[in-house]
Amino acid sequence: MELETIKTERLYVKVAEQISKLVKEGNIKTGDKLPSERVLAERIGVSRPTIREAMIALEIAGIIEIRTGSGIYVIDQKPELFLSDEGVGPFEILDTRYIVEAEACALAAARITDEQLQELRDTIKEMEEEEKRPDASEQADMKFHLLIAEASQNSALSAIVKWLWELRNQSALSKSFMARLREEGIHPSINQHKRIVSALEIRNPEKARIAMKSHIESASEAASTYFASNK
Repeated sequence: MELETIKTERLYVKVAEQISKLVKEGNIKTGDKLPSERVLAERIGVSRPTIREAMIALEIAGIIEIRTGSGIYVIDQKPELFLSDEGVGPFEILDTRYIVEAEACALAAARITDEQLQELRDTIKEMEEEEKRPDASEQADMKFHLLIAEASQNSALSAIVKWLWELRNQSALSKSFMARLREEGIHPSINQHKRIVSALEIRNPEKARIAMKSHIESASEAASTYFASNK
């Protein structure tokens, strides 16, 4: 008896495949501008972040082109889309980090050591140096967030935060999108990282929670500006 593996497809993959099919069948033609992000979300019945992730996947596949300041256009008339597993989408990861890292930061505010605070300050200097290089890898950014998770003194939280960053770095979709953001001049905010450290220095859990939430929320909004012309 042969049994087939049951595979759960990510929602953005289903959206991307639906649009790819419309292009392949000629319902949407090369050169056509796609409807706005808001309209697509309403018609398909998904969230706007899901639409954004589907557009990233379609751009990676060479089916559409996101033209900043203009919109999203079809560039391939008969596409072959293979998106069985492009990894977790960047907006899903940001949503989860918003929840988890904010609480890790609040715990860290009550438990962080002076030595760990100095490590965070040193890491911000590394981030500043990275930003001067055209091939900045954002390794210092990741190091900063993992240090805070470690400072929470909760091994479960620390492991979850590390796993979320691993997802971000392993996902073809997320890696490609982050590279595009860099090309658009969108980088991690040094000042927001400094505000997080300031909240940790005064050992105020609520201020630390708010600072981290504000940082990740701003990162999500900055990523959304990539689609600003297609709202």
